[in-house]
Amino acid sequence: MSRSPLPNSRELSRYLEARGELGKPWMWHLLRLAKLRESKDTLPPEEYMRRLQEAHADLMRLGEFWRGRESEVFGGAYTPSTVLEPLPGSADDR
Repeated sequence: MSRSPLPNSRELSRYLEARGELGKPWMWHLLRLAKLRESKDTLPPEEYMRRLQEAHADLMRLGEFWRGRESEVFGGAYTPSTVLEPLPGSADDR
Protein backbone atom coordinates (compact mmCIF):
# COMPACT_ATOMS: atom_id res chain seq x y z
CA MET A 1 0.00 0.00 0.00
CA SER A 2 1.42 3.41 -0.97
CA ARG A 3 1.76 6.26 1.47
CA SER A 4 -0.64 9.20 1.14
CA PRO A 5 1.00 12.28 -0.44
CA LEU A 6 -0.68 14.45 2.20
CA PRO A 7 0.75 14.50 5.74
CA ASN A 8 -1.46 13.59 8.65
CA SER A 9 -2.21 16.23 11.28
CA ARG A 10 0.55 15.01 13.61
CA GLU A 11 3.23 15.17 10.90
CA LEU A 12 1.95 18.55 9.72
CA SER A 13 1.94 20.03 13.23
CA ARG A 14 5.51 18.81 13.85
CA TYR A 15 6.62 20.28 10.53
CA LEU A 16 4.94 23.64 11.21
CA GLU A 17 6.39 23.79 14.71
CA ALA A 18 9.89 22.97 13.48
CA ARG A 19 9.69 25.71 10.86
CA GLY A 20 8.21 28.28 13.25
CA GLU A 21 5.06 28.56 11.13
CA LEU A 22 2.47 28.19 13.90
CA GLY A 23 2.05 31.94 14.22
CA LYS A 24 0.56 32.18 10.75
CA PRO A 25 -3.24 31.88 10.67
CA TRP A 26 -3.33 30.25 7.25
CA MET A 27 -1.14 27.43 8.60
CA TRP A 28 -3.70 26.82 11.35
CA HIS A 29 -6.28 26.38 8.58
CA LEU A 30 -4.10 23.74 6.93
CA LEU A 31 -3.88 21.89 10.23
CA ARG A 32 -7.62 22.23 10.79
CA LEU A 33 -8.35 20.78 7.34
CA ALA A 34 -5.91 17.90 7.93
CA LYS A 35 -7.72 17.00 11.16
CA LEU A 36 -11.08 17.27 9.42
CA ARG A 37 -9.86 15.00 6.61
CA GLU A 38 -8.80 12.42 9.21
CA SER A 39 -12.22 12.45 10.88
CA LYS A 40 -14.21 12.24 7.64
CA ASP A 41 -14.87 8.51 7.92
CA THR A 42 -16.11 8.74 11.51
CA LEU A 43 -18.47 11.70 11.04
CA PRO A 44 -21.95 11.61 9.57
CA PRO A 45 -21.92 13.24 6.10
CA GLU A 46 -24.03 16.18 7.31
CA GLU A 47 -21.66 16.90 10.21
CA TYR A 48 -18.62 16.64 7.95
CA MET A 49 -20.15 19.11 5.47
CA ARG A 50 -21.11 21.48 8.30
CA ARG A 51 -17.56 21.49 9.64
CA LEU A 52 -16.12 21.90 6.16
CA GLN A 53 -18.43 24.87 5.51
CA GLU A 54 -17.39 26.42 8.83
CA ALA A 55 -13.72 26.02 7.92
CA HIS A 56 -14.37 27.62 4.54
CA ALA A 57 -16.24 30.53 6.12
CA ASP A 58 -13.40 31.10 8.61
CA LEU A 59 -10.87 31.05 5.79
CA MET A 60 -12.89 33.63 3.86
CA ARG A 61 -13.03 35.87 6.95
CA LEU A 62 -9.24 35.71 7.00
CA GLY A 63 -9.39 37.75 3.79
CA GLU A 64 -9.16 40.98 5.79
CA PHE A 65 -5.98 39.69 7.39
CA TRP A 66 -4.19 39.84 4.03
CA ARG A 67 -5.17 43.43 3.22
CA GLY A 68 -2.02 45.56 3.16
CA ARG A 69 0.22 42.64 4.17
CA GLU A 70 0.95 41.21 0.73
CA SER A 71 4.65 42.13 0.80
CA GLU A 72 5.09 40.48 4.20
CA VAL A 73 3.15 37.33 3.45
CA PHE A 74 4.35 36.76 -0.09
CA GLY A 75 7.66 38.59 -0.09
CA GLY A 76 9.01 38.11 3.42
CA ALA A 77 9.19 41.84 4.29
CA TYR A 78 7.57 42.19 7.74
CA THR A 79 5.76 45.39 8.68
CA PRO A 80 3.39 45.37 11.67
CA SER A 81 -0.24 45.97 10.77
CA THR A 82 -2.27 48.54 12.68
CA VAL A 83 -5.23 46.12 12.63
CA LEU A 84 -3.37 43.41 14.53
CA GLU A 85 -2.24 43.29 18.14
CA PRO A 86 0.99 45.14 18.97
CA LEU A 87 4.24 43.23 18.84
CA PRO A 88 5.01 41.32 22.06
CA GLY A 89 7.40 43.34 24.22
CA SER A 90 6.69 46.61 22.40
CA ALA A 91 5.69 49.77 24.25
CA ASP A 92 2.05 49.20 23.19
CA ASP A 93 1.98 45.59 24.42
CA ARG A 94 -0.41 44.96 27.30
